[in-house]
Amino acid sequence: MNAPSALFIAAFALSFVVLGATFIDAFVNYRTWPVIGAAEFKAYHQAPRGAAFVAVPILLMLASTASLLWWHPPAIPVWSIGSALGLSLFAIAISIAFQVPIQRELDRVGQSLPPLQRLGSIQGVRNVAHIANSVLFLWMGTKL
Repeated sequence: MNAPSALFIAAFALSFVVLGATFIDAFVNYRTWPVIGAAEFKAYHQAPRGAAFVAVPILLMLASTASLLWWHPPAIPVWSIGSALGLSLFAIAISIAFQVPIQRELDRVGQSLPPLQRLGSIQGVRNVAHIANSVLFLWMGTKL
């Protein structure tokens, strides 16, 4: 296996790791927060969590996808790699612009339904980008 193919396989796999991690956040983690007791929520929310299990794969996926712009298998069109990179950057921008401020608000105020609802709806937008990215990687994989 040559280096561009190995790099593609890494980016491909990371796109699905990220998709799974963000789905766990959206459909398991965030949905349980409203049932945590209000008195315990702030301490729970501020406790060290598995953010590294989401952030690190996202950064690795971003780096590997960006690297594919220069070192990609010849059968994979550059436009598709650029599109995958754009989808990843869009999801990151959503996180920075919307999710991080909501998480900080929850750190300050504790359990509050309006920010939890906003977090869930924003997560849905981010998940659409991750789904599209994974579908695009599947399509690119058929070109090998």
